[in-house]
Amino acid sequence: MITLGIETSCDETAVAVFDTSRGLIGESVFSQIDMHAEYGGVVPELASRDHCLKILSVLEDSLGGINISEIDQVAYTAGPGLLGALLVGESFAHGLSAGLGIPSIPIHHLEAHLMAPALDFDDISFPFISLLVSGGHSLIIDVRGLGDYEILGESQDDAVGEAFDKVGKLLNLPYPGGPHIERIAKEGDPSKFNYPRPMLNSDDLNLSFSGLKTAVLYSIRDLDNLDEHIADIAASFQQAAIEVLVSKIKKALIKTNRDTLILAGGVAANMLLRDEMNKLEDEYGIKVRYPEMKHCTDNAAMIAYLGSLKSVDLSKQGISCARPRWPLDEV
Repeated sequence: MITLGIETSCDETAVAVFDTSRGLIGESVFSQIDMHAEYGGVVPELASRDHCLKILSVLEDSLGGINISEIDQVAYTAGPGLLGALLVGESFAHGLSAGLGIPSIPIHHLEAHLMAPALDFDDISFPFISLLVSGGHSLIIDVRGLGDYEILGESQDDAVGEAFDKVGKLLNLPYPGGPHIERIAKEGDPSKFNYPRPMLNSDDLNLSFSGLKTAVLYSIRDLDNLDEHIADIAASFQQAAIEVLVSKIKKALIKTNRDTLILAGGVAANMLLRDEMNKLEDEYGIKVRYPEMKHCTDNAAMIAYLGSLKSVDLSKQGISCARPRWPLDEV
Protein backbone atom coordinates (compact mmCIF):
# COMPACT_ATOMS: atom_id res chain seq x y z
CA MET A 1 0.00 0.00 0.00
CA ILE A 2 1.51 3.32 -1.10
CA THR A 3 0.20 6.48 0.55
CA LEU A 4 0.87 10.04 -0.58
CA GLY A 5 0.82 12.53 2.28
CA ILE A 6 0.16 16.27 1.95
CA GLU A 7 0.85 18.83 4.69
CA THR A 8 -0.14 22.51 4.38
CA SER A 9 -1.42 23.42 7.83
CA CYS A 10 0.83 26.44 8.32
CA ASP A 11 4.02 27.63 6.61
CA GLU A 12 5.51 24.41 5.21
CA THR A 13 4.42 22.97 1.89
CA ALA A 14 5.22 19.28 2.20
CA VAL A 15 4.51 16.06 0.32
CA ALA A 16 5.78 12.55 1.13
CA VAL A 17 5.29 8.98 -0.04
CA PHE A 18 5.09 6.05 2.40
CA ASP A 19 5.05 2.40 1.36
CA THR A 20 3.91 -0.12 3.98
CA SER A 21 6.48 -2.61 2.68
CA ARG A 22 9.42 -0.26 2.07
CA GLY A 23 8.81 2.60 4.46
CA LEU A 24 9.36 6.23 3.51
CA ILE A 25 10.40 6.33 -0.15
CA GLY A 26 10.29 10.05 -0.87
CA GLU A 27 9.58 13.40 0.75
CA SER A 28 9.94 17.07 -0.02
CA VAL A 29 9.39 20.21 2.07
CA PHE A 30 9.40 23.86 1.09
CA SER A 31 9.61 26.18 4.09
CA GLN A 32 8.24 29.71 4.00
CA ILE A 33 10.27 30.86 7.01
CA ASP A 34 12.32 33.41 5.05
CA MET A 35 9.17 35.03 3.67
CA HIS A 36 7.42 35.29 7.04
CA ALA A 37 10.56 36.34 8.95
CA GLU A 38 10.15 39.84 7.55
CA TYR A 39 6.87 40.13 9.47
CA GLY A 40 8.00 38.40 12.66
CA GLY A 41 5.44 35.62 12.28
CA VAL A 42 3.27 33.72 9.83
CA VAL A 43 0.96 35.83 7.65
CA PRO A 44 -1.97 33.50 6.80
CA GLU A 45 -2.85 35.00 3.41
CA LEU A 46 0.76 34.86 2.23
CA ALA A 47 1.06 31.29 3.47
CA SER A 48 -1.94 30.02 1.52
CA ARG A 49 -0.86 31.81 -1.66
CA ASP A 50 2.62 30.33 -1.46
CA HIS A 51 1.20 26.83 -0.94
CA CYS A 52 -0.68 27.28 -4.22
CA LEU A 53 2.52 28.27 -5.99
CA LYS A 54 4.75 25.53 -4.59
CA ILE A 55 2.63 22.43 -4.07
CA LEU A 56 2.92 20.98 -7.58
CA SER A 57 6.72 21.22 -7.68
CA VAL A 58 6.95 19.82 -4.13
CA LEU A 59 4.82 16.87 -5.24
CA GLU A 60 7.12 16.20 -8.19
CA ASP A 61 10.18 16.28 -5.91
CA SER A 62 8.60 13.87 -3.42
CA LEU A 63 7.79 10.89 -5.61
CA GLY A 64 11.11 9.13 -5.06
CA GLY A 65 11.32 7.64 -8.54
CA ILE A 66 7.84 6.12 -8.62
CA ASN A 67 5.08 7.06 -11.03
CA ILE A 68 2.14 8.90 -9.52
CA SER A 69 -0.16 6.22 -10.94
CA GLU A 70 1.33 3.82 -8.36
CA ILE A 71 -0.19 5.79 -5.47
CA ASP A 72 -2.98 3.82 -3.75
CA GLN A 73 -4.39 6.58 -1.55
CA VAL A 74 -3.77 10.19 -0.60
CA ALA A 75 -3.75 11.50 2.98
CA TYR A 76 -3.85 15.19 3.79
CA THR A 77 -3.86 17.44 6.82
CA ALA A 78 -7.47 18.47 7.42
CA GLY A 79 -6.78 20.38 10.64
CA PRO A 80 -6.08 22.02 12.92
CA GLY A 81 -4.26 24.88 11.26
CA LEU A 82 -4.73 28.03 9.17
CA LEU A 83 -7.98 27.67 7.21
CA GLY A 84 -6.68 29.07 3.93
CA ALA A 85 -3.55 26.95 4.08
CA LEU A 86 -5.53 23.81 4.94
CA LEU A 87 -7.90 24.39 2.02
CA VAL A 88 -5.01 24.40 -0.45
CA GLY A 89 -3.84 20.95 0.66
CA GLU A 90 -7.37 19.59 0.91
CA SER A 91 -8.33 20.81 -2.57
CA PHE A 92 -5.14 19.40 -4.04
CA ALA A 93 -5.71 16.05 -2.32
CA HIS A 94 -9.31 15.83 -3.53
CA GLY A 95 -8.18 16.66 -7.05
CA LEU A 96 -5.61 13.87 -6.98
CA SER A 97 -8.16 11.52 -5.49
CA ALA A 98 -10.68 12.23 -8.25
CA GLY A 99 -8.12 12.18 -11.03
CA LEU A 100 -6.46 8.93 -9.95
CA GLY A 101 -9.60 7.23 -8.70
CA ILE A 102 -8.15 6.60 -5.24
CA PRO A 103 -9.38 7.37 -1.70
CA SER A 104 -8.47 10.56 0.16
CA ILE A 105 -8.03 10.42 3.92
CA PRO A 106 -8.33 13.47 6.22
CA ILE A 107 -5.62 13.48 8.88
CA HIS A 108 -5.51 15.27 12.23
CA HIS A 109 -2.23 17.19 12.32
CA LEU A 110 -1.53 16.58 16.01
CA GLU A 111 -2.36 12.89 15.76
CA ALA A 112 0.25 12.64 13.01
CA HIS A 113 2.83 14.29 15.30
CA LEU A 114 2.09 11.66 17.94
CA MET A 115 2.95 8.90 15.48
CA ALA A 116 5.97 10.61 13.87
CA PRO A 117 8.62 8.78 15.97
CA ALA A 118 7.39 5.48 14.48
CA LEU A 119 9.05 6.58 11.24
CA ASP A 120 12.42 6.11 12.94
CA PHE A 121 11.77 3.54 15.70
CA ASP A 122 10.19 0.11 15.35
CA ASP A 123 9.86 -0.53 19.10
CA ILE A 124 6.97 1.85 19.78
CA SER A 125 3.72 0.27 20.88
CA PHE A 126 0.57 1.44 22.62
CA PRO A 127 -0.04 2.71 25.23
CA PHE A 128 2.41 5.56 25.84
CA ILE A 129 2.64 9.10 27.19
CA SER A 130 3.30 11.89 24.71
CA LEU A 131 4.58 15.40 25.28
CA LEU A 132 3.48 17.33 22.21
CA VAL A 133 5.11 20.75 22.20
CA SER A 134 5.10 23.23 19.33
CA GLY A 135 4.38 26.84 18.46
CA GLY A 136 0.65 26.26 18.73
CA HIS A 137 0.26 23.47 21.26
CA SER A 138 1.59 22.20 24.57
CA LEU A 139 -0.14 18.94 25.47
CA ILE A 140 0.50 15.96 27.72
CA ILE A 141 -1.45 13.05 26.24
CA ASP A 142 -2.16 9.52 27.32
CA VAL A 143 -2.09 7.64 24.01
CA ARG A 144 -3.97 4.39 24.64
CA GLY A 145 -4.30 3.35 21.01
CA LEU A 146 -4.88 4.70 17.53
CA GLY A 147 -7.68 7.24 17.89
CA ASP A 148 -7.89 6.76 21.67
CA TYR A 149 -6.37 9.82 23.34
CA GLU A 150 -6.85 11.48 26.71
CA ILE A 151 -5.43 14.95 27.23
CA LEU A 152 -3.97 14.92 30.73
CA GLY A 153 -2.65 18.46 30.68
CA GLU A 154 -2.35 21.46 28.38
CA SER A 155 -1.20 25.05 28.38
CA GLN A 156 -3.71 27.46 29.83
CA ASP A 157 -2.31 30.33 27.74
CA ASP A 158 0.77 30.46 25.47
CA ALA A 159 2.14 27.25 24.01
CA VAL A 160 5.78 26.71 24.95
CA GLY A 161 6.93 27.15 21.34
CA GLU A 162 4.98 30.39 21.16
CA ALA A 163 6.71 31.57 24.33
CA PHE A 164 10.11 30.75 22.79
CA ASP A 165 9.23 32.77 19.69
CA LYS A 166 7.92 35.74 21.69
CA VAL A 167 10.97 35.81 23.94
CA GLY A 168 13.12 35.59 20.83
CA LYS A 169 11.36 38.69 19.54
CA LEU A 170 11.98 40.48 22.86
CA LEU A 171 15.67 39.66 22.43
CA ASN A 172 15.67 40.97 18.85
CA LEU A 173 16.41 37.50 17.46
CA PRO A 174 15.25 36.38 14.01
CA TYR A 175 11.98 34.48 13.55
CA PRO A 176 11.37 31.76 14.58
CA GLY A 177 12.96 32.47 17.94
CA GLY A 178 13.17 28.95 19.37
CA PRO A 179 16.26 27.68 17.52
CA HIS A 180 18.08 30.98 18.04
CA ILE A 181 17.36 30.97 21.78
CA GLU A 182 18.66 27.41 22.02
CA ARG A 183 21.86 28.34 20.18
CA ILE A 184 22.57 31.51 22.19
CA ALA A 185 21.65 29.85 25.50
CA LYS A 186 24.70 27.60 25.19
CA GLU A 187 26.85 30.66 25.90
CA GLY A 188 24.80 31.86 28.87
CA ASP A 189 24.35 31.18 32.58
CA PRO A 190 20.93 29.55 33.22
CA SER A 191 21.00 30.67 36.87
CA LYS A 192 21.68 34.34 36.12
CA PHE A 193 18.00 35.32 36.03
CA ASN A 194 15.60 33.71 38.51
CA TYR A 195 12.55 33.40 36.28
CA PRO A 196 9.33 31.84 37.62
CA ARG A 197 8.31 28.24 36.91
CA PRO A 198 4.54 28.71 36.38
CA MET A 199 2.32 25.93 37.77
CA LEU A 200 5.38 23.87 38.65
CA ASN A 201 3.85 22.76 41.94
CA SER A 202 0.20 22.59 40.92
CA ASP A 203 -1.57 19.30 41.55
CA ASP A 204 -2.70 18.95 37.93
CA LEU A 205 -0.73 18.46 34.71
CA ASN A 206 -1.66 21.75 33.08
CA LEU A 207 0.95 24.23 31.90
CA SER A 208 1.36 27.99 31.64
CA PHE A 209 4.04 30.03 29.90
CA SER A 210 2.55 33.53 29.60
CA GLY A 211 3.81 34.60 33.03
CA LEU A 212 7.31 33.34 32.26
CA LYS A 213 7.34 35.34 29.04
CA THR A 214 6.14 38.44 30.92
CA ALA A 215 8.87 37.99 33.53
CA VAL A 216 11.45 38.05 30.75
CA LEU A 217 9.89 41.26 29.42
CA TYR A 218 10.13 42.97 32.82
CA SER A 219 13.72 41.87 33.34
CA ILE A 220 14.69 43.31 29.95
CA ARG A 221 13.09 46.64 30.81
CA ASP A 222 15.36 46.91 33.87
CA LEU A 223 18.56 46.48 31.85
CA ASP A 224 20.73 49.32 30.59
CA ASN A 225 22.39 47.21 27.91
CA LEU A 226 20.41 44.23 26.61
CA ASP A 227 23.20 42.97 24.35
CA GLU A 228 25.39 42.16 27.33
CA HIS A 229 22.75 39.89 28.84
CA ILE A 230 21.08 38.16 25.88
CA ALA A 231 22.84 34.80 26.36
CA ASP A 232 22.04 34.71 30.09
CA ILE A 233 18.40 35.65 29.50
CA ALA A 234 18.06 32.99 26.81
CA ALA A 235 19.65 30.33 29.03
CA SER A 236 17.59 31.27 32.09
CA PHE A 237 14.32 31.34 30.15
CA GLN A 238 15.02 28.03 28.44
CA GLN A 239 15.97 26.39 31.74
CA ALA A 240 12.76 27.57 33.41
CA ALA A 241 10.50 26.40 30.58
CA ILE A 242 12.10 22.98 30.31
CA GLU A 243 12.15 22.46 34.07
CA VAL A 244 8.37 22.86 34.05
CA LEU A 245 7.93 20.39 31.19
CA VAL A 246 10.13 17.78 32.87
CA SER A 247 8.33 18.15 36.20
CA LYS A 248 4.91 17.69 34.60
CA ILE A 249 6.03 14.65 32.62
CA LYS A 250 7.35 13.03 35.79
CA LYS A 251 3.91 13.47 37.35
CA ALA A 252 2.26 12.04 34.23
CA LEU A 253 4.48 8.96 34.30
CA ILE A 254 3.69 8.34 37.95
CA LYS A 255 -0.04 8.85 37.35
CA THR A 256 -0.29 6.51 34.36
CA ASN A 257 2.55 4.06 34.98
CA ARG A 258 3.35 4.09 31.25
CA ASP A 259 6.73 2.70 30.17
CA THR A 260 7.22 4.81 27.02
CA LEU A 261 7.48 8.57 26.56
CA ILE A 262 7.15 10.12 23.12
CA LEU A 263 8.31 13.68 22.40
CA ALA A 264 6.67 15.30 19.41
CA GLY A 265 6.30 18.70 17.75
CA GLY A 266 8.78 21.40 16.81
CA VAL A 267 10.05 22.02 20.35
CA ALA A 268 10.99 18.31 20.56
CA ALA A 269 14.02 19.30 18.47
CA ASN A 270 15.42 21.25 21.43
CA MET A 271 18.51 19.38 22.58
CA LEU A 272 18.31 20.46 26.22
CA LEU A 273 14.75 19.15 26.38
CA ARG A 274 15.86 15.86 24.82
CA ASP A 275 18.78 15.54 27.22
CA GLU A 276 16.58 16.17 30.26
CA MET A 277 13.94 13.71 29.08
CA ASN A 278 16.60 11.09 28.30
CA LYS A 279 17.58 11.16 31.96
CA LEU A 280 14.13 9.78 32.78
CA GLU A 281 15.01 6.50 31.07
CA ASP A 282 17.20 5.45 33.99
CA GLU A 283 15.25 7.30 36.65
CA TYR A 284 11.89 5.73 35.74
CA GLY A 285 12.94 2.69 33.73
CA ILE A 286 11.18 3.86 30.59
CA LYS A 287 11.88 4.32 26.88
CA VAL A 288 12.11 7.88 25.53
CA ARG A 289 11.61 8.32 21.80
CA TYR A 290 11.44 11.35 19.53
CA PRO A 291 11.42 11.89 15.77
CA GLU A 292 14.39 12.65 13.58
CA MET A 293 15.01 16.40 13.59
CA LYS A 294 13.37 16.94 10.20
CA HIS A 295 10.25 15.16 11.39
CA CYS A 296 9.83 17.26 14.55
CA THR A 297 8.55 20.27 12.64
CA ASP A 298 5.61 20.10 10.21
CA ASN A 299 6.19 17.47 7.55
CA ALA A 300 4.25 15.20 5.21
CA ALA A 301 6.05 11.98 6.15
CA MET A 302 4.03 11.74 9.35
CA ILE A 303 0.83 12.47 7.39
CA ALA A 304 1.58 9.71 4.89
CA TYR A 305 2.52 7.27 7.65
CA LEU A 306 -0.65 7.89 9.66
CA GLY A 307 -2.67 7.69 6.45
CA SER A 308 -1.23 4.23 5.86
CA LEU A 309 -2.71 3.16 9.21
CA LYS A 310 -6.13 4.51 8.24
CA SER A 311 -6.70 2.95 4.84
CA VAL A 312 -10.26 3.33 3.59
CA ASP A 313 -12.22 1.82 0.73
CA LEU A 314 -13.06 4.30 -2.02
CA SER A 315 -16.70 3.19 -2.04
CA LYS A 316 -17.01 3.96 1.69
CA GLN A 317 -15.22 7.29 1.65
CA GLY A 318 -17.09 10.16 3.23
CA ILE A 319 -16.85 13.88 2.64
CA SER A 320 -14.67 15.97 4.95
CA CYS A 321 -13.92 19.66 5.28
CA ALA A 322 -10.90 21.49 6.61
CA ARG A 323 -11.18 22.18 10.33
CA PRO A 324 -8.97 25.02 11.63
CA ARG A 325 -10.07 24.05 15.14
CA TRP A 326 -10.15 20.31 15.76
CA PRO A 327 -9.66 18.98 19.31
CA LEU A 328 -7.49 15.90 19.44
CA ASP A 329 -9.96 14.03 21.60
CA GLU A 330 -12.57 14.39 18.82
CA VAL A 331 -10.57 12.38 16.27
